Amino acid sequence: MFTGIVSDLGEIIEVQEKAENLRRISIGCSYNPDSIDIGASIACSGTCLTVVERGLKGNRAFFAVDAAAETLRLTTAGTWRHGIKLNLERALRLGDELGGHMVSGHVDGVAELIARDDFLDSSGLTFRVPAALARFIAPKGSVALDGISLTVNEVMVSKDLGDTFSVLIIPHTLKVTTFGALQVGARVNLEVDQMARYAARLLDTAKQH
Repeated sequence: MFTGIVSDLGEIIEVQEKAENLRRISIGCSYNPDSIDIGASIACSGTCLTVVERGLKGNRAFFAVDAAAETLRLTTAGTWRHGIKLNLERALRLGDELGGHMVSGHVDGVAELIARDDFLDSSGLTFRVPAALARFIAPKGSVALDGISLTVNEVMVSKDLGDTFSVLIIPHTLKVTTFGALQVGARVNLEVDQMARYAARLLDTAKQH
């Protein structure tokens, strides 16, 4: 489990094709590699991945993860290349502060940034979401985008744009995550709020009886 509070900004330093539909991705980070256990879970731009290697490449700390077919198909991991920056968060430990909301690292789909409005000290971002996931997104509700816990400002439906929602990004988040450089057209990993998913499931079950 994670909280959606980014703790490091990583950078992909190598992508290896290990087998058909299996890639090993090495990610430079500022974590102490000795503190990362093999088999540990790290959220990489919202995708929970398992550490299979860690150490130093030159003077830089890194860890490596394997991305299999399902991850490559359902998340942005299929487009990850050398030099791409990733939001990183290590798994929640008992006693850690829950500063965002409960995030599983299991990506539900991919959203597209369709508008960006930059203000003096913040940015308003509007995303288009797959229709099947729109029902789980509500004003003032929580959503995780590329691993960042955010509060939904507004939800909109348009004949031309489809299902969209907006969030406001504060200066700190713009500084310490990939969203400072996010441009219109970018695709981000989307995880809907777990409570919304379970509530919808309960309603669907009730309608069947």
